[in-house]
Amino acid sequence: MTDKLRTAVIGVGHLGREHARIYASLEGSNLVAVCDNNETNGRAIAEKYGVRYIKDYRELLGEVEAVSVATPTVNHHEITCACLEAGIHVLVEKPISRTLEEADEMIRIADSKGVVFQVGHIERFNPAFRAMQQHINKPRFFEAHRMGIFTMRSLDIDVVMDLMVHELDIISSLVSSEVVKVEAVGIPILTPKIDLANARLEFADGCIANITASRVSGERLRKLRIFQPNEYYSIDFAEQQVMQCKLVPPGVPGTLPEIIAGGIEIPKREPLLSEIESFLDSVRSKTPPLVSGAEGRRALALAIEVLTKIREHSVRAGIELNFN
Repeated sequence: MTDKLRTAVIGVGHLGREHARIYASLEGSNLVAVCDNNETNGRAIAEKYGVRYIKDYRELLGEVEAVSVATPTVNHHEITCACLEAGIHVLVEKPISRTLEEADEMIRIADSKGVVFQVGHIERFNPAFRAMQQHINKPRFFEAHRMGIFTMRSLDIDVVMDLMVHELDIISSLVSSEVVKVEAVGIPILTPKIDLANARLEFADGCIANITASRVSGERLRKLRIFQPNEYYSIDFAEQQVMQCKLVPPGVPGTLPEIIAGGIEIPKREPLLSEIESFLDSVRSKTPPLVSGAEGRRALALAIEVLTKIREHSVRAGIELNFN
């Protein structure tokens, strides 16, 4: 490999154009092309960064060393597999794929070719999460809210795959125990698919997670609260802030314990920049990525289970949902 990795972005819509911006700015990256089947959009991004525009991703095979795949989820499997087969390192946006079978094939090809395969669960790179993560050792309860104002993007998937999958990934990365029970409900509001959902996860060690996700809220909210023995943490992903509360045993017998609260100092940084830097570092050092294909699959499996429970509940309640 050259000093600068030859990179490209496949899919330069809402999020893909941000990938292109970052690849173009990094010293260790030589952004050579962007690919999009929308020629007007693709050419505009290519011109902005002075790179080649490609309509068919197959033209990139053999020409680049690393790519981001930021297309609609329906295309993740085909494009990622083709790139991996060609020996190209891939960062694919979440969710990893539509089905577990697709995810398994992607992981298998990456392993057989010895290339880096990273899944874009961006909140893992949020400075607030990374600061809080080191304090979590025995979580007992999670309360998560991820609310978004309605937009026309990501309507090919429902709110579970679009938004809730972030919390499914984050929470499962913090609990060293398997999920043993899932309950969930969800409803369509502005689209034929599920726009608002709530899930309750129970882990084998007794930990509970309650997760709410909405893409039709009147406000933007990305917060996670974590309770563990004698400690409480509240993380605001949007503001990159963490509040910590600790219960301190009484120094004098017969007196009440003391609660100490305060924020954790966090140097703010763009999570997507950290994510792409981490991906390229893994490529150069030939080390496993921070969010592997297996972890992306784990989040997908939980999302599918949540959708299954929503479907079961909707049948019992006589609610007609579109799961296609």
